[in-house]
Amino acid sequence: MNTELKHWKVLKSEAEYKEALERTIEIFHTEDNTPEADELDLLLVLIKDYEDKNIHIPSPDPLEVIKMKLTEKGLKMKDLEPIIGSKGHVSSVLSGKKELTLKMVKKLHDFLGIPAEVFVTTNKSAHI
Repeated sequence: MNTELKHWKVLKSEAEYKEALERTIEIFHTEDNTPEADELDLLLVLIKDYEDKNIHIPSPDPLEVIKMKLTEKGLKMKDLEPIIGSKGHVSSVLSGKKELTLKMVKKLHDFLGIPAEVFVTTNKSAHI
């Protein structure tokens, strides 16, 4: 284990990011109230800052999330009829031919437990 503490600074390259990750893993289980614990706290902040600025995770497609939740809960498309409308309307919405309405989003949120943020994306299938 490297016992010499490094003076960390804002991470500006992928190489610095990877080095910080390696060091974080190395000292992750350190005891509280030690210089390594302070270093770990700092590294976690620096890594989060780098990831927030440089790593972009695409928003999930709301229609895919709905389908996944149906599968997860053992439900079928017909179970959405009270929420979305007729069988044909459910099919049109889930295929992206018809748009979700705010009323549908609220009901889907309540029925399937999908966070409302999932529906607030720039994906063309999710305009409300």
